[in-house]
Amino acid sequence: MKSIRIFLFGLLMAIAGCSGIQRADPNLYVVFGEKPGVQALVDDLLVRFADDELVAPTFANANIDRFRALFFEHLCELLDGPCRYSGDDMREVHRGLDIDETQFNAVVEHLIDAMDARGIPRTAQNRLIARMAPMRSDVIYQ
Repeated sequence: MKSIRIFLFGLLMAIAGCSGIQRADPNLYVVFGEKPGVQALVDDLLVRFADDELVAPTFANANIDRFRALFFEHLCELLDGPCRYSGDDMREVHRGLDIDETQFNAVVEHLIDAMDARGIPRTAQNRLIARMAPMRSDVIYQ
């Protein structure tokens, strides 16, 4: 099942890279539960990251409160919510972390599992992942 999800994510990334991403979808933020839903998703992800021996070391020196706030802003903006991301660009944020494909895929798995746990419809999940896909090259091997 995990390999199917990773394959589907790769396929979505390829599609997103070849086509324009439509950003005007005011209902996506609502489907994710607006502010309380997005905050709960971020909190769920933080727990999953902390429990994963592959992902947790990436956050060893991170200011978790700042990460939580900025990750919320980032997701909120990607979901066409009322937020604006105020952090650095993705390449700068991930510089020096040397995140590899395995770690990246683990984070994607956690995101999918957290969205499943929150009951977010698969179509909405796919739309978020498609919006995140173009950032892949700014995250890995930086």
